[in-house]
Amino acid sequence: MLGSKALDDFARDGYLVVPAMFDSGRMSTVAQWTAEIVGWPEVPGRHMVYHEQSLLDRNRRVLSRIENFCPFHRGFDDLLRGEDVVGRISALFDEPAVLFKDKINFKESGGDGFKAHQDVQAGWSDYASLHITMLLSIDDATPENGCLEIAAGRHKEGLLGEMWKPMSDDVVDFVSCPTKSGDVIFFDSFVPHRSGPNLSPAGRRVLYVTYNRASEGDHRERYFADKRRSYPPDCEREPGKTYKFRV
Repeated sequence: MLGSKALDDFARDGYLVVPAMFDSGRMSTVAQWTAEIVGWPEVPGRHMVYHEQSLLDRNRRVLSRIENFCPFHRGFDDLLRGEDVVGRISALFDEPAVLFKDKINFKESGGDGFKAHQDVQAGWSDYASLHITMLLSIDDATPENGCLEIAAGRHKEGLLGEMWKPMSDDVVDFVSCPTKSGDVIFFDSFVPHRSGPNLSPAGRRVLYVTYNRASEGDHRERYFADKRRSYPPDCEREPGKTYKFRV
């Protein structure tokens, strides 16, 4: 579990890197589970699958992310609600935590990056005052394939940008945080972060799972119901209607 130095580092920087938190055996299982989810048919009302236009081939769409899979996958649900993960998140909150949202970002070859933002800008404060996300690197994430870039210490300053809009890149200084398979990064919802596109020949998968304090309620179902209305998965979209991912 996390020691006092790790907790102090998280409080100071707003994020914490834990190398090799998941060993190769567990990562093999996580990769297998991920492949299972990718193979599921896209069915309205279930898990949420999103594609994007490739930056390398404008005639091709590539898998971007899959969300809301825990209710339909026992392995992932047990892992992400289990003490091994939730215990660490609870230590960072200094009180019990509850699952808020689950997604896998695939960023295949040609996949776009994410503009600079704080997660709180996406309206998360409508559900709880603070969230902590665990990034688990399924594959190695590098500057070449669009790894996470993060700004240390700025979480203490509250909201730095406008709601529902990306931040300007020159507001904070970002550092690149490459990760190996099995590495974890914990960061809170006020930490500015971004990632570049993947113009390399191979894809890379990263699990992002987010929690809030249990004392502020379990909002997972409401969050995904709200998201389905505002930004539905590809299989639930109306033909000819434009949907915009705002942050």
